[in-house]
Amino acid sequence: MPDLNGRVVVDVHYHAGPDLYRRRLTSAGAGRAYAEVGGWVVLKSHLTSTAARAWEARQEGLPVSGTLVLNDLAGGLGPRAVEQAVYAHGPDSPARLVVHLPTLVGPAHPSALHRTTFHPRLDPDRWRTGRLLDTDGRLRQDVREVLLAARDLPVALATGHGDRETALRVVDEAVRLGLPRLLLTHATHPMSGFTPDDLAGLAGVPGLYVELTALTLLLGHRDARHLGDVVRAHPRVVFSSDLGQPDQPDVRQWLRLSEGWFRAADLTSRQTRAITWENPVNLLTP
Repeated sequence: MPDLNGRVVVDVHYHAGPDLYRRRLTSAGAGRAYAEVGGWVVLKSHLTSTAARAWEARQEGLPVSGTLVLNDLAGGLGPRAVEQAVYAHGPDSPARLVVHLPTLVGPAHPSALHRTTFHPRLDPDRWRTGRLLDTDGRLRQDVREVLLAARDLPVALATGHGDRETALRVVDEAVRLGLPRLLLTHATHPMSGFTPDDLAGLAGVPGLYVELTALTLLLGHRDARHLGDVVRAHPRVVFSSDLGQPDQPDVRQWLRLSEGWFRAADLTSRQTRAITWENPVNLLTP
């Protein structure tokens, strides 16, 4: 059975089909691509849980773990969906299931407007949900129930595609409940809007991890200099790909591009190892 030890890279955010949009690889294809480079991949889909797919891939010796995105289309917010995905992920995974709060929130991001949906009947906009905060600016009760489940089950919770205000409320509630780990998804992407100074102010929050993705750089939202600023601002940065789009780099190309970004960001070998392996492993394991 594959494990996370000795991996060149652990990518906590890779899109394989089926998903909302067409993807470069299937789950097994992604597992083979990461096996070839000595990596581990966490499969993500906005459409459905990848827990069972990840379990099947591991039975074939592939370095794969899964996620559940709590979009309405995938079953919605609720602890039952989280618990079911934990069971489907299997008892043998060396990596925790990652549970994302909804990603189909607010208006569609411009980059999604030019993508081809996986199924011709699928209209992502039909499944967009409202804010995760109530009219008083507090987390909705169903969101709080998911946080409670994430505290008590072997999962890592991620903030999804909510805005900065929502993410901060999730952080506050996670601290109050004693969640052992929480990932700020796309922390400095325009949809979230955290600055390096913001992240420095959150550095003391126990178990809080910060994600910065290759796709954010590839789309020109941020650059390598910004990557360096984020890594120096927060001790638990996770550098993931957010790739899988047919028109974006494959796994080997992403790794080669990353080497250039890390040099341009003036990262040390220790910092590079931390964001590509150590921090992702700590997020995913007990």
